[in-house]
Amino acid sequence: MGEPKQTSSVTPLRAMSCAVSFAVLTGLLLSQTAAFAQSASQPAGTANSRSAASQDNGATNNAASAAGFDDETDDTATPAANSATANADDAQQRPAIPDAQAGDDITGSILDEDIRRLNTREAPVDEALPRRRAAEGASTEETPGIPIGTFVLRPSVTQSINTETTKDGNTTQRRAFLETDAAATLTSDWGRHQLTVTSEGAWQKNVSGEGEEQPSFKINSDLRLDLPDDTTAHLTAGYNFYREDTDDPDAIANAAQQSDVQEFSAGASVQRDFGILRGTTALALTRSIYSDAKLSNGTTVSLSDRNQTTGTLRGRVGYELSPALIPFIEANIGRTVYDETQDSAGYERSGHSYGAKAGVEVDLGEKLKGEVGVGYEMADFEDSRLSSIDTATLDASLLWSPIRGTDVNLDLQTSIQPSTTAGESGYVSHALTTTVTHQLRDNLVGTMIGGVIWRDYPTDSTINDELVYTAATGLTWNINRYLDLTSTLGYELTTRKEGSDSQQWRAGVGLKLKR
Repeated sequence: MGEPKQTSSVTPLRAMSCAVSFAVLTGLLLSQTAAFAQSASQPAGTANSRSAASQDNGATNNAASAAGFDDETDDTATPAANSATANADDAQQRPAIPDAQAGDDITGSILDEDIRRLNTREAPVDEALPRRRAAEGASTEETPGIPIGTFVLRPSVTQSINTETTKDGNTTQRRAFLETDAAATLTSDWGRHQLTVTSEGAWQKNVSGEGEEQPSFKINSDLRLDLPDDTTAHLTAGYNFYREDTDDPDAIANAAQQSDVQEFSAGASVQRDFGILRGTTALALTRSIYSDAKLSNGTTVSLSDRNQTTGTLRGRVGYELSPALIPFIEANIGRTVYDETQDSAGYERSGHSYGAKAGVEVDLGEKLKGEVGVGYEMADFEDSRLSSIDTATLDASLLWSPIRGTDVNLDLQTSIQPSTTAGESGYVSHALTTTVTHQLRDNLVGTMIGGVIWRDYPTDSTINDELVYTAATGLTWNINRYLDLTSTLGYELTTRKEGSDSQQWRAGVGLKLKR
């Protein structure tokens, strides 16, 4: 008999071989897919230990290479309109999402909600804040604050005892006084927009000796509005009360108590990004009111002729070469109107001011941030007997951190200060201040401040130039999260080409309670 004919082109053996091959291939594909999914779900440090280790070494190497008192200047929180820090709206910062801590469970919904928020969340009461960096300790940790609705209030009170010695020519005065300093910050916890209110004040009481007490109070508010189309608006308002310093050029000679000054301020600014261009327009209004000065014989001197209102319009255009480097040009125009057409000496001091400058904004993260600008400023007066004042300007505000735990703040301001002396227009103030803060230990911070102010009078002035030197140092010991021990030591020297020099020593120690 003949062999049977094949009825299929694939024999049973070949069919079994193909089935086994297909099953093996399918198993390999499924195992590779599962392995890829498992590796994607694992943390980066577990799934890729070699690459994570190399990245950590690179970050360590990068960190190692990178670790290598006066009246013309305002506080850094709210400096003069021409200063760099006054243009906080020109350098908006996007809030960063805090780093996740070990063991934190971050889901997609939570992450998306945090991304949608333009403001970082405020920590609840007594909640331990996440540690942002290894160098942060008790002295730099922020207090939890007190929740008030959708706001968080962080108050502090400092009680100190101080001694002061003032020498003016052959006259020496000494006093010991108690000083109470209070400060508070109120911050909104909104998902969009933000309102920040800051206040600080000082009250002094002499307990021995003689010398003028120097009370002060300041409050400022800033409402940031996050508008569509990369537009940000700021609405600001403030109040400032202080007693004029005896060393001020406009102070009343031999007065038992100088004038109390009240300043009311309001402003609005709008900043918008046009691609690589950034435009800012701002309007600022300031109202100044002077009280009577009291003489040693009990009489008073009216200073109402110094009451004035000033308005300034400012515009700036910046070109973004990179997020870290933005050159800019800026121009401003101002108008000052005194309540009384003529002062007590018969001079009309109302006038105009003009200014322009060019500079660059720098933002290198924690290492270097701020701006530098050079320009020109001029002020003229309605009275033809008062000569105009003009000057070249050099302004800078830089925050530099050479090593972790050390911050250097450099502030340079050039401004025109009007005078109330008969026949005098005013002078140009060049003020340089440097503040160095260093974290000596985890709970101990040292601060050193040095500054110089040059009051440059016009060549036709009858008043000579003055130089004011200041130096101060302080220590803050963090006893616990809510209590600090503070100590300060300061010195100020005013030199004059004609007339006697004056100098002042001050030292104090106190306790600061914060919440």
